[in-house]
Amino acid sequence: MSFSLMDEQFMREALALAHQAESCAEVPVGAVVVKDGRIVGVGFNQPIGQQDPTQHAEVAALRDAASRLGNYRLPGCELFVTLEPCMMCCGAIMHARVSRVVFGAVDPKTGVAGSVLNLFDEPRLNHHARVEGGLLADDCSKLLSSFFARRRAASQPS
Repeated sequence: MSFSLMDEQFMREALALAHQAESCAEVPVGAVVVKDGRIVGVGFNQPIGQQDPTQHAEVAALRDAASRLGNYRLPGCELFVTLEPCMMCCGAIMHARVSRVVFGAVDPKTGVAGSVLNLFDEPRLNHHARVEGGLLADDCSKLLSSFFARRRAASQPS
C-alpha cells in the first residue's frame, strides 16, 4: 500500500495523541478524524482515567468529530489510528459511516481489520469503510511494546 505525505502527517498527529495517553498511564493509542484534509476530531485512550470501557481513542475521536460537525454520521471522513481497531471501535466506525480507516500497528489479539477477523469486509454488514494498515507501523508498535515492557517490569517483584 502506498500512503501520501498527508496520511503520514495525520498518523503523526495520532501518535502525538498516543503519547498523551501514555502520559496518563493509559495504553498509548491515539486517533484523529479528518474531513477535506483537516482534522475535525481527536482522541486518545482514556478508559482508566474516565472509568469508561468505551473510551478508546477511536470512539473519543468520533465523538469529538461528531460534536464539531454537528452530525453523528461522518460521511467523507477518514480515521487515522495508531492501532488496529477492536470490535467495539469497528462498530462505532461503521455506525458513523466513516469512509476510510488507516491504522498503524496490527493487533493480533483483538484487531478486527484483518488480524483476528475482518469486520470491514463482512458482506452481511451494511457499511464498508476502506481500510489500510501499516502506516508508520514500526513507530506505533514500538510505542506500544515499550509501554507494556515498562508496565511488566514495574510489576515484577524486586
